[in-house]
Amino acid sequence: MLGLTAAPPPDPAAPTQALVARARQGDAEAFAALIESHYDAIYRTAWRWCGHRDDAEDIAQEVCVKIGRAIARFDGRSAFSSWIYRITLNAVRDWQRAGARRGRNVDAYAEISPTEQQAEQEAVIANRQLWEAVRSLPEKQRDAVLLVYAEELSHAEAAGIMGIREATVSFHVHQARKTLRGLL
Repeated sequence: MLGLTAAPPPDPAAPTQALVARARQGDAEAFAALIESHYDAIYRTAWRWCGHRDDAEDIAQEVCVKIGRAIARFDGRSAFSSWIYRITLNAVRDWQRAGARRGRNVDAYAEISPTEQQAEQEAVIANRQLWEAVRSLPEKQRDAVLLVYAEELSHAEAAGIMGIREATVSFHVHQARKTLRGLL
């Protein structure tokens, strides 16, 4: 061998870190690129928590505004995606509290098209019923289940977002499974 070493693999977070650094300094193009690259995850998270497209869009837009106001204070102690999850979860909780005050109910069946096949409709209804049951769980159980199963995060990643230990996430998931068995 000639003493050559392979270059280290590129860090997938490097482009995000560079954009965050520029956005923190007020670079509007960098901020727009960050929002564009994370918007789908924000929307998907909001939809899974609230179960309604229009509300998820409203929440996602509110999250983008909140990120814009807070980006200069992002200190990098956590991954940018974890920081966004926390902002999104807080926005969903704010929406839920406001909805409870208004006495608002979400109709999970409104989006089912009458032209869909019966089997497809049944699958859609079962899926919606499952997520509706998940959304009815106590807050910590709901958050753990949605992060682990809906967002496909590891228990360690969910723990970082929730600000708790990994074992506690596992406990909440276990408790949620027991509760869901009773509900479904």
